Amino acid sequence: MIKRVSISVAAALLAATPVLAQEVPQATAPAYNCDFEPSCEVAPGIYGKMASPVTSKFNLSIGGFVKLDYAYNSVNLGANGALGTLQNGIPKSSSVAGQQDQSIFTARQSRFWLKVAGPTFLGAKTNAIIEADFYGASGASNESPNLRMRLANATLDWTKTQLLVGQAYDIFGPAISSTVDFGSGNKTGAPNNPRVPQVRVTQRVDLTQDNALRLVLGVQNPVQDSNAQSGAGSDSWGGNVNVAGQAMLVSKSLGVAPGYFGLSMNSLTAGLFGLYGKQDVGGNSKSVDTWGYGLYTFVPLLPSKDGKSRAMTASFEGQLLMAANQSVNGATAGTIVGPAGSKSAAKGYGFYGQLIFYPTQDLGITAGYGRRNAYNYASYSGISNFEKSNSNLYANIAYDLNAAVRLAVEYQNLNTQYGNVTNGSGTLAGLAESGTANVARFAAFYFF
Repeated sequence: MIKRVSISVAAALLAATPVLAQEVPQATAPAYNCDFEPSCEVAPGIYGKMASPVTSKFNLSIGGFVKLDYAYNSVNLGANGALGTLQNGIPKSSSVAGQQDQSIFTARQSRFWLKVAGPTFLGAKTNAIIEADFYGASGASNESPNLRMRLANATLDWTKTQLLVGQAYDIFGPAISSTVDFGSGNKTGAPNNPRVPQVRVTQRVDLTQDNALRLVLGVQNPVQDSNAQSGAGSDSWGGNVNVAGQAMLVSKSLGVAPGYFGLSMNSLTAGLFGLYGKQDVGGNSKSVDTWGYGLYTFVPLLPSKDGKSRAMTASFEGQLLMAANQSVNGATAGTIVGPAGSKSAAKGYGFYGQLIFYPTQDLGITAGYGRRNAYNYASYSGISNFEKSNSNLYANIAYDLNAAVRLAVEYQNLNTQYGNVTNGSGTLAGLAESGTANVARFAAFYFF
């Protein structure tokens, strides 16, 4: 029998709730969902429903996964080579790193979370989650990982309304590429990776029995204010938060099919998303706007027969976006461009699409392509080695051995096109050059 313990984190997150909680008896057995065979769902939902609560003052669930990655890269991507993302672009073919290859193991993408279910407040359920992985100090050795907070938020959940406070995924850009590397399409049309301190409200508006609107509106930390600009007026600042939102139509008319990495079953979804903010830049006579907007869709092509089984299901996810001064999330190739005193936001656009197919319950096949392009190359004049475009072509296969163990393999072709390349003496030659990486990856997961 696991002893009841008091978790100070849960108490702090829910301190504003003036309701006395009651002890909840510990569950006697894990609540797996095993309605079909040959295996149970593997971590159903991104954070799972396989809860055997450890009770403290409130219900506390523990979960996560162990993940071992091996990657072979045709170029040297440095300490984060197993992550496979375009953190700083692919090394140019003419560079030293571009002429080296790399073989790397890491377990730094392993992750764990604590979920808290507390007392009700004003008719709402209270919940909280804290999640961490080991990618703090991301350039550090894979043998010396550092803990990093990913999520830390609390929610009030009514029947049709949710209020979220804390650190959660950026509201801008809802698409997530199902890549094994967990770069998830960052810098290639799916700028979803930042986890941003925010306050947001999500509202469901029922239209018919099968159709509803999902509306999201929030304010979040203007992370672009920390951008380091070069040259005169290097500092940027601002007293405004970013405002972001989504408006999505969600329909049950086509059934459900597997979403991100087969861990969720999603309905037909289509709609708009956007963000607006601004910042002041030293030497400028006016502030610089930060903005973005786009279209998103998820389509069940072959729906699940019973809403649970993944066998013979298929789905499509796609996204188009335009953005300005959002390099922090990979939506643009730069932050601010132009001469001192007249700097403006760097602009870019991106698109992404992927197909997921499950021929059996346990075998998933995914293929996709994403690209992000700088907009109006002329506006980047004077900026050496800017990333004109980044692209990501990928395909992976995942197989679930049972409810806990998943094995996956992946191939990626990553490409960066550079503009305004400098020559060996540091002179701006006005040339174009590219870098390409071919990546083979294997991953083993243990979900718990």
